[in-house]
Amino acid sequence: MSMNNQGRPTNIVAGGTDAIVTYTGHRGLMQEEGLSFDRGRSGKWGVDLPEPKNKADRLGGVRRKGEIGLPELSEPEVVRHFVRLSQKNYSIDTGLFPLGSCTMKHNPRLNEKVARFPGFGDIHPLQPQETVQGAWALIDRLAHWLKTLTGMPAVALSPKAGAHGELCGLMAIKAAIEARGEIRRRILVPESAHGTNPATAALIGYTVDTVPATTRGRVDLAALKAKLGPDVAAVMVTNPNTCGLFEDEVLGIADAIHGAGGYFYCDGANYNAIVGRVRPGDLGVDAMHINLHKTFSTPHGGGGPGAGPVVFSEALAPYVPVPFVVAGADGFTNIEQEEDAPAGARPFGRMTAFHGQMGMFTRAMAYMMSHGSDGLRQVAEDAVLNANYILANLKDVMSAPFGDTGPCMHEALFDDEFLKGTGVTTLDFAKALIDEGYHPMTVYFPLVVHGAMLVEPTETESKETLDRFIHAMRSLAAEAKAGNTQGTNRFGGAPYLSPRSRLDETAAARKPVLKWTPPAPKQAAE
Repeated sequence: MSMNNQGRPTNIVAGGTDAIVTYTGHRGLMQEEGLSFDRGRSGKWGVDLPEPKNKADRLGGVRRKGEIGLPELSEPEVVRHFVRLSQKNYSIDTGLFPLGSCTMKHNPRLNEKVARFPGFGDIHPLQPQETVQGAWALIDRLAHWLKTLTGMPAVALSPKAGAHGELCGLMAIKAAIEARGEIRRRILVPESAHGTNPATAALIGYTVDTVPATTRGRVDLAALKAKLGPDVAAVMVTNPNTCGLFEDEVLGIADAIHGAGGYFYCDGANYNAIVGRVRPGDLGVDAMHINLHKTFSTPHGGGGPGAGPVVFSEALAPYVPVPFVVAGADGFTNIEQEEDAPAGARPFGRMTAFHGQMGMFTRAMAYMMSHGSDGLRQVAEDAVLNANYILANLKDVMSAPFGDTGPCMHEALFDDEFLKGTGVTTLDFAKALIDEGYHPMTVYFPLVVHGAMLVEPTETESKETLDRFIHAMRSLAAEAKAGNTQGTNRFGGAPYLSPRSRLDETAAARKPVLKWTPPAPKQAAE
């Protein structure tokens, strides 16, 4: 199988090995893989242990009565099963991963090595504090970097992910408002926000009030001001936003919400686009979560592990939750209880049982130290450059709703206007991209754009890689616009070259099959 068969051959590499065509289209070793239960056959074992002698029965009345029900496989069969499954997984290590609003960036292997250092990878949260001073020192240093990069005086490191960070930030805001003797019930959320924003606000008990966007894809400041009142606790704004645009009226947003007595929560999921370039604290932000598992290059996807530290302004700094690390004359101390907090601190409570994700902290710290402040700035610049390169090379054949409002930030946004009259939908286009060797971009998000296609290339993709992706996208756009039957079938049934053809996604979502059921025994005809 070709190790690099992404995209259609371009003029740049047409004479190289990437241009080689095989009989099966590079699929000769793509083997079918069923469920381990279906492969199991009675009488096969990976190990064969003798019955222990003189064993004591400690199970009492809870001993298993029937068969355990696991598939019976030999060790080679088990190994091959999971290796084959792993080969069907698409990841950033496989190729360009253009998911928008997710920052699926390269994870340097140095970070993984550091996370496994003795003293980081094998410590236990219940160890005596004097035995983990090195870990506390790293956490304290990471906190310093995050505060310096964002221009914020305080940080909570315990939140486990972005949505958990949102919860932390809003709980601090709620605590600060209650400390003033006020009760505020509304949170303003732009219509292009990440879905976790209104969900988090509602979870705490707030009423969510939606703020519309302008034709430029940014928050409508006039509409926001019209919704302000004494019952508004905060506004939640993603910046750069989910349309891949910088909120250029962010200072006006901050002034407006502060003038109404509320707080400015910033969703920092897209911080990768501005890290080292813009300090959110200078924009009037009061709280912002940072996805360490996105901006600072730690594993992202598959449900974790993640980390979502929250930085706070001076107004919210007293309400940072426990636990947190403080430095003293005798070393570092982890403050576990609210009553042990330093003078002036008023923690709103606790978010987690222990401090946070140590593996994420070490990876992020390694990433920061290996890049330095100038390198982190270049991360943002290169991410923005790559996104604008894609936008500039595709907007003549694909429709970009905000392509004329100035440069984009970390991601390029397209809609389905260019597909009108072709019979091809956004989903068809995305599925056809699989046949080109690429994981599809994010589709149908943000909701403010009809048939959205959101592409985020990140900073580590080369020009050659981007050119191949652009060529594949342009070729698909040309085929879609051809308007013939062959072209329609090319999209309507895609993907054709993947291990599985297109699924009925609605049925899969509504009626998922989550448990293997043994097939019914065959009955002989009477």
